[in-house]
This record gives sequence, structure tokens and C-alpha cells, in this order.
Amino acid sequence: MLLVQRSASLLLIRPQSSACKRFVSGRARQPTTGARRSIVAMSGSLSELHAIPGVCVNPDPSTQNFVFQQTMFRIRDPAKSLDFYTRVLGMRLLAKLDFPDMKFSLYFLGYEDVKDIPEDPADRTVWMFRRKACLELTHNWGTESDPNFAGYHSGNSDPRGFGHIGFSVPDVYAACKRFEELGVEFQKKPDDGKMKGIAFIKDPDGYWIEILNADNARQFVGWGK
Repeated sequence: MLLVQRSASLLLIRPQSSACKRFVSGRARQPTTGARRSIVAMSGSLSELHAIPGVCVNPDPSTQNFVFQQTMFRIRDPAKSLDFYTRVLGMRLLAKLDFPDMKFSLYFLGYEDVKDIPEDPADRTVWMFRRKACLELTHNWGTESDPNFAGYHSGNSDPRGFGHIGFSVPDVYAACKRFEELGVEFQKKPDDGKMKGIAFIKDPDGYWIEILNADNARQFVGWGK
């Protein structure tokens, strides 16, 4: 968990490549030959992955019980963001932590069965911090009603850095049809551009969210049946 002060920027890394820009805007180049020619190159074996420079094949045993637990977004209005992630994307609010002295609150969301969520607040917080892939929303109090607050940087305009988070769904087209009915803003619809079958939507703060289907990945790497 990262305790933060109000900031209009996210961690900045190297600018997004032109190839990535074409991908999310639907302008990725289509293969010129072969009905199922691969759009992307992909290693075909674990040994090839292990041979990539910088990869540690046998992580230190002391990291065995490490868990990738959260990604954090700063948000302007928790009511709008919580509605989006719970109603539109079906996540559950697992915990909320308030820090009155520093005037901010943290909301943690994930995909968990309600029957598994502890009732006791302390037990629930400990349980939540053991979950995988939670979304942490950080609200600095007052941003929702501050007319001078310009919003946060999504990472997808210069200077670029952070790109997006992703959700795997059973049916991209069915999910996007529902998103359209709910008035969700799209960055890319499933049939836009050359990369078919994936979409990018935006949350209330403009962060990009990829909507994908795991089985469709076979098509992207030329392994379609």
C-alpha cells in the first residue's frame, strides 16, 4: 500500500512506443499474407522465455510467498468511481481505510465471493491484503468538489508512462454491448482498426481499461484453431 499526497501525476517511465499507440488506437498493421499469420511474435516454450536477458529463472526462496496484491489509481470522486467498478465491472468493495489526519481514503476492490469476506473490519482488512490483484482507489478529500482541480494524468498523453489495466471477460462483444448501453466511454471498440476482438474503455477519471478474452489470444499469436 502506498500512502500518497495529492498529485496530478503518476509514476513516469519511458514514453509509450509507437507500436503500442497504434495497438490501442486500432491502427496496428495487419499481416499481408497468410489467413492466420501472427500479428505478434511470441516465444513458444518456457525455455525461450527463460533465456530472455534479465529473467531470473529460479527466484530467491525468500520471495516464495510474495503476492502481487494491488494496483493503485488516484480518483477524483469516489461515488462515481465506486459505481463504475462495482456496477459496470462487477467488482466488490472489500475494504475502506480512512486517514483523517492526512485527509484521504483508500478503497479496495476485487472479485471475491461475498460469503468469503470476513464481517469483522480488522479481520476483513487482513484478509483483503492477502488477496491477489486488488484495485486500490485513493481519494484525496475535496477533489470531487474542487472546481480548480484539473484531474489526474492517465498516462496516455505526453509525457506517457502508465498505460492501462485489463479485465478478462467470457465474451468481449457481449460485454461491450452492455457497456454501450450503460453509456461507458470507449477508447477502442472491439471491431475498430486491425486488432479485432479487444476493446479499451475509460473509467470516470479517464484511465484506460482493456477488455479481452483469453481464448482470443490464440488468434493474435497465430495459434487459432
